[in-house]
Formats: sequence, structure tokens, C-alpha cells
Amino acid sequence: MATPAWPPDSTPRLFVETPLSEGAVLTIDGGQAHYLSGVMRLKPGEPVRLFDDATGEWLAEARDVRKRDLTLAVTKRLREREAVPDLWLCAAPIKKGRIDWVAEKACELGVDRLVPVLTQRTIVDRLNLDRLRAHMIEAAEQCGRTALPSLVEPVKLAALLGSWPAERALFFADETGGVPAAEAMRARPGPAAILVGPEGGFTDAERDLIRTCPAAVGISLGPRILRAETAAAAAVSVWMAAAGDW
Repeated sequence: MATPAWPPDSTPRLFVETPLSEGAVLTIDGGQAHYLSGVMRLKPGEPVRLFDDATGEWLAEARDVRKRDLTLAVTKRLREREAVPDLWLCAAPIKKGRIDWVAEKACELGVDRLVPVLTQRTIVDRLNLDRLRAHMIEAAEQCGRTALPSLVEPVKLAALLGSWPAERALFFADETGGVPAAEAMRARPGPAAILVGPEGGFTDAERDLIRTCPAAVGISLGPRILRAETAAAAAVSVWMAAAGDW
């Protein structure tokens, strides 16, 4: 008779801010405690998977389980932190719900950094970075990831371009036409970023400004008009395929 897998596939999985190590003891409270004890009905002695975006994924065992908090004892490392492709997604903030979706998919697809970029047609004046990070954490928990994209403060387009690292290719979605995305990305391997505009796209002046950046390459994402969030996911997917990550 085959030995059952341990921990089981049904084991709850959580991200924690605390650096993990064998023998560490963590107290979990708030929403995570409610999820483990109230939703998953976790009992003392049962397993939990944990990851911290630094040391990989770990197995822990529930100890003291109470209504408002519980204790987890880390027993062993299950795997190291995954290698992450060197890709940034620079995306203009869009409406709530849609930008949350962008953050979620950026995590699922393996983006290393998410950079909100303020453009002339950006209509979102406030961006809740805590909410975006929460969406990325949830995606990582559900998809088995051990790494999270870094999330930086919004930056104006001109400032982004003014400090652009020369060694990082900048593929920008050009509504007026450009090199087919897959062709452009195969021709420029190495560190890269994808720049996607807001609803309505970049202005003519912004496109001219982007083209002054030596690392910039205008790309086409096909013959169909894509919404901003679709363009972001599509461009990242093409880059991952060209880089051999798929």
C-alpha cells in the first residue's frame, strides 16, 4: 500500500511576514487565524504550509488553537524560494477591480516587480498599495508560489524614463504599431520591463517621450484592440514564452 503524501494537498497554505526557520514558533491572529480555525477547522497537530517570500516554503504544525489566535511550530523546509524571471511590469493604474486583477495576474505569471506608472490619461488619483499586495499574496497562496512581486510607489512616466537602467529592455505597448511582441522579445533577451498605458493609451507626446529612451522598443500585441489589463497579461505571457519560462 502506497504511503499517503505528506503534507496532504488539502493542507492550508499561508504567507507570513516573519522570516521562517526550522524550530520557529509563530502566533497567528486576525484574519489568518479565523481562516485556519474558523474556516478550515484546524486542530492541534494538523499541518499548515507557510512561505515568507525569502526562505521558501515550510511545513508547520498547529499547537495551541483558540478562537482568536493559534500557535504554529515550524518543523521543516519543503522547498527553497523559487527563481523569479527578471521582468518588471510597469502599468498605468486603472479602475478598482481591474488594477486588482492586474496585480493578481502579475503574481501568477511570475513578474518580479510591479510599478504603477502615472500618465496623462491616468484617471485613478489614489492607489491602495496594501490592497494590491493583498491580492498578490492571495494569488501566491492559491497558486503555490514561494515568491511575491515587489510593489513600488506610483511614479510619473517622465521620472520613470529619466532614471531607466540602460541594461533593461523596455517593451512598451504601442497602439500605433510596433514590432510583433514575440519577435521583439526574442531579439532582446535578458532583464526587461513591459510598459502598458491606461484606458485610452498613451498620448502622442508620451509615445514620443518613451521613444527617446534608448532601451525602449515599441511592440504590437496583435490585430485586436485590447483593454489595458488584457494587454498587460498578454505582454507578460509573450515575454515569459520568449524567455523560455513557459
